[in-house]
This record gives sequence, C-alpha cells and structure tokens, in this order.
Amino acid sequence: MGVYLSTPKTDKVSADGENDRVRFGLSSMQGWRATMEDAHAALPDLDDCTSFFGVYDGHGGKAASKFCARHLHKQVLINDANSSGDLPASVYKAFLRMDEMMKGQRGWRELTELGEKGNKISGMLEGIIWSPKGGDSDNLGDGWETEEGPNSNFPGPTSGSTACVAVIRNDQLIVANAGDSRCVISRKGQAFNLSTDHKPDLEGEKERILSAGGFVVAGRVNGSLNLSRAIGDMELKQNEVLPAERQIVTAEPELKTVKLSEDDEFIVLACDGIWDCMTSQEVVDFVHKHLNTEDKLSDVCEKLLNRCVAPTSGGEGCDNMTVIIVQFNKPLSSAATTSTEQPAATAEEMRPNELGGPDDPQK
Repeated sequence: MGVYLSTPKTDKVSADGENDRVRFGLSSMQGWRATMEDAHAALPDLDDCTSFFGVYDGHGGKAASKFCARHLHKQVLINDANSSGDLPASVYKAFLRMDEMMKGQRGWRELTELGEKGNKISGMLEGIIWSPKGGDSDNLGDGWETEEGPNSNFPGPTSGSTACVAVIRNDQLIVANAGDSRCVISRKGQAFNLSTDHKPDLEGEKERILSAGGFVVAGRVNGSLNLSRAIGDMELKQNEVLPAERQIVTAEPELKTVKLSEDDEFIVLACDGIWDCMTSQEVVDFVHKHLNTEDKLSDVCEKLLNRCVAPTSGGEGCDNMTVIIVQFNKPLSSAATTSTEQPAATAEEMRPNELGGPDDPQK
C-alpha cells in the first residue's frame, strides 16, 4: 500500500465540551494515510481560569505527537506554578521541555508505549522493572530524569511532531506554535493568522538551519524534513555548542499574545491536512456558514474534514486531518492581565499584513 490506503478511512473521532468561558468541538480522521499520526488535547478547564487546546501532527510515527498530547499541557501548569503568573513564559518553556523529557529511560519507555502496538509490551514491562531512584524526585519537580534502566542514555526520538496550542486565561489568548500546524482567529468574520507555518525556505528559518550546519534542498531540511521547527527529530539537534533554540531544527515556539475583545468569535486550530486544502479565510467562512445550521461544533469540524478529504489518493486532501474549533462565550471576562505577563496585542495591532488576513500569501 505504501504511504496511502486503497480507500480512505473516513470514520472520525469527535468530541464537544463547554464551560462559562468557551465552547469547543473537535474531530480527527486518518484519511488516506496508512497510519494516524495526529494527536490533540482539549482541556477547557486546565485550571479554574485557564483553557488549553492543542493539535500535534506527527511524522515518522505517532509516538511524539501522542507524547505531546499527554504531557505538554501538564508542563504548562508546572511552569506556571513557579513563574509568578507569566503564562507566555510557561508555555514557551513547556515546548522545549518536551525534547528533554523524551530522552533517557523514562522518555524511551513512554515513547515505546505510545508507539506501534508491537513495542507497547516492552515499554510497559520496563516500567514495572525499572523504577525511579528514591529521594531524588522531589528535587526535580516531576522526577523525570531519575528513572534508570538499559536505555538511560537514549538520545531522544528520530521521529517528531508539530505543536500548535492555544491557551486562554480570562481575556488573554496565547498561541504558541512550532511547525506547520496553524491557529486562526475570526474577528468580525475576518481571518487572522495567529501562527506562522515554519517552513525551511523562510528567510529566518533558513538562516538558522545553515548557521547550525544544516542545509535546505527542495524545501526540506537536510533533504528530508519539510518543517524547520518540531518537537523531537533529535538527530537534527546534535550541535553541542548551540542552545536548543539555534539547532538545525528547534522546538522553540513562536508566541503571539492577544487581548480578546467582543469582536473575537472563535479560533480554529488544525494540522496542515486542512490548510493544504483551504486558506485561512476559506476555513473561517466555512465555519461561519455551518454555525448557523449545526447544533454541535464537532459536526462543523466533521463537515470540514469531509470537505477537505480528496476523492482519490495522491496530492492535497490525503493527509491525516485534525481540527479544533473554540468559540468564545460572551461576555468575556474583563479581568486585567497581571503585570508580569507579556503585553497583549490590541485590535489596532492585529493588522492583516501582520497576522495573516485574507491577503496573506500563505495557504
């Protein structure tokens, strides 16, 4: 079968949820791909005042994306508890922390459990046999590095994942992205991109890749990876004299912070299986149209997947697809952000040429 199935798998995993701040729906579909490597997280109540949503598009296997879906939001909370309310910094650190956590015995074991079915038994057995050293876990906060075993020197996975997350606290929206998944906000019906698709040919990305000793050919890092930022992909992060942010491929997220207003209607987070087929404005228009006819947001998501899946294999519309729609409940909280948080973007600062409105050249 190669990369594609003979017929697409169009059965979907969907969910809905709501609290006093937001209403969300999501759906994911394997499509034409031989395996499903997307993952997602939807936690409207990450804590009493915070909602978290994320999409993760794996490559080279599903383990890295599932690892992020299991752990990234937890690290945001751990960091937030120690950062005096600097939520953007907490999100930033959580991305880089994923690479650290994927190393060593514990990282190997969890990635093995989350990976292909044939490896799960091995990982679970090692989890029983090898346990953390006593007395050290409290000093590290989560005890991650203290687990010993035959894979203690595991350098991390060669597979990887994008990560695009949205964190909502009171009237503050923080979007963090590494890779080519995307978050778009609908403001009075107009689409604004809240993330950049990190591709190797972008000037800043290419400069970092070359400075770290890599190269770009045919739009791919070192001739293989068509992303310039990702979690995992540790073979492209081996320059020992450079920090994590300056490696050939980096997990460093690009952050945007927005102060939400009454004009903001919803955000859409999706993997590139959607954005390869529709522009940001087309997706926003599609959601607006179907919000008037569907009771559940997951139904709108499912219709969007059906709209994007290709009738035949090959080309656009043949990737795994995952989408989350988060609708803001009105009225929004008027609570001010704390002084330690990054200043939020105003409505005047959200110009189409900056945040990717309808004249954005990216699809």
